[in-house]
Amino acid sequence: MVSDSGSTLVEIHPGPGNEHDAAHGRRSMAAPGAFMGAHLLMDRAYEGDSTRLLAESFGLTPVVPPKRNRTDPWDYDRQAHKGRNMVERVFNRMKHHRKAATRYDRLDETFLANLQLILIAIQLKNTSKTN
Repeated sequence: MVSDSGSTLVEIHPGPGNEHDAAHGRRSMAAPGAFMGAHLLMDRAYEGDSTRLLAESFGLTPVVPPKRNRTDPWDYDRQAHKGRNMVERVFNRMKHHRKAATRYDRLDETFLANLQLILIAIQLKNTSKTN
């Protein structure tokens, strides 16, 4: 999932539970391509060389800590990486709705449509609080 704020979803690709997330993450990297030079905050699951090089080829700055067993670790912006939990907060807000938390839908299209409705409800709730 790619998110640009605490409640705005840019791109999402559901995948089977038995696959690694990095392949789906690489597919989602093209979505924020319009934000050249933007920081792409990722967790250690996406720290592979191919994933970081792909992010750089799209003009994004990957902010990902190296795994502890890396022989050639790199420096990263630790302060910027603290904002990575933004995507986790979006997941948390969606899981307050049973439809997203349980995933009983058989088709990905139905599940994604329900996620869109849930995100609309979250956005409406946030805008009503600010007004």
